[in-house]
Amino acid sequence: MTLAAPDSLREPLRAPRIDADRLWARLMALARIGATDKGGVCRLALTGLDGQARELFIRWARELGCTVRIDAIGNIFARRPGTDESLPAVGTGSHIDTQPTGGRFDGNYGVLAGLEVLQALDDAGIRTRAPLEVAVWTNEEGSRFVPVMMGSGVHAGAFPLEHALAAADAGGVTVRQALRELGHDGAAPAAVADGAPRFGAYFEAHIEQGPVLEDAGVTIGVVTAALGQRWYDVTVRGMEAHAGPTPMGLRRDALLPAAALMQKVREIALAEQPHGRGTVGCVDVFPSSRNVIPGRVRFTVDLRHADEAGLARMDAALREAVRALSCPEVSIEVEQVVCFPPQAFDERLVGLVRQGAEDAGLTRMDVVSGAGHDAVYVARTAPTAMIFVPCKDGISHNELEDARPADLAAGATVLLHAMLAQAGVAD
Repeated sequence: MTLAAPDSLREPLRAPRIDADRLWARLMALARIGATDKGGVCRLALTGLDGQARELFIRWARELGCTVRIDAIGNIFARRPGTDESLPAVGTGSHIDTQPTGGRFDGNYGVLAGLEVLQALDDAGIRTRAPLEVAVWTNEEGSRFVPVMMGSGVHAGAFPLEHALAAADAGGVTVRQALRELGHDGAAPAAVADGAPRFGAYFEAHIEQGPVLEDAGVTIGVVTAALGQRWYDVTVRGMEAHAGPTPMGLRRDALLPAAALMQKVREIALAEQPHGRGTVGCVDVFPSSRNVIPGRVRFTVDLRHADEAGLARMDAALREAVRALSCPEVSIEVEQVVCFPPQAFDERLVGLVRQGAEDAGLTRMDVVSGAGHDAVYVARTAPTAMIFVPCKDGISHNELEDARPADLAAGATVLLHAMLAQAGVAD
């Protein structure tokens, strides 16, 4: 890494270095909050356990001399000042809420990699021109409250603050109530449109949550874009009837066209390789009795693609399959419930990630994110890029989720290089 020449009257600057052991220790300390018997973490958004994790992050940040603000949706921002506070902050971060059977690294790694960058700069005595901020985004997982990626979505204006605050969990507790109980209902504006600070640039480090990097034997994934997503609820209606007395030709079996449509989802995705994805994740058959012909089948469809045209082709193919399978005896209804357009990341910031990997002597490859991340929403308000590192067997959203300390440190090193290149070293 090339650093600006220091004034001759000052001590020479040392190149900042990520401390792999310190990063790992913090990850393991955070993982103990909500730890499960299988080695994972259950720390749902805005529960008491999430509150403990939030307070631990705040303590660590303040120990580094950061100022901390919490906005109206509970997003936390730890700020390391720059020498020119008029410049917008260079941000990083992720989330610390988990799935019910989540792992130790999803989200948590991005937050603590950012904290490690700040500590490495402190250790080296380096001040940046632009301020640096580490963000903890509220309710990214969406396991307790819907919508997913709530905090970053409000920040970017994807949905209104009041809509998010009114969201309730299965027990009727709203986001507003949960934030108040934790004392994290901040006064700072949450949306950029309402006066929340806009990042000058934003980087997010994350485990890949897939098998591509590990399979290729590559350490750094340079994320060029995130797949667009369309989610659907499908309902197929026929007529339940006795399985014995009803002849095959006289049945109104809802499961037959449902199964055919599920198979079509796979075919649609295979026709859009390498970036097409198609998944049926939930299926509900009514009345779900061994000797009753199914009268209703409900299931979900998740379609993803790297560009809007491809996503539109997949949508059209799904709807054509529905028309082909519908008949007077059986009806099929399709409701689109989620639509995230594909998100390309900023070319210049992506270039800084590539350069950071090269400077650190790390293997790298360009990849496209198949999952949604807070960076996808932040990219609507500021130049954004992401850094992926491998996770064991590509497993995530699972208690068995794992990653190598060396890979995690490598990703944090690339994050350090990219953030420092963007923020600039103070003269």
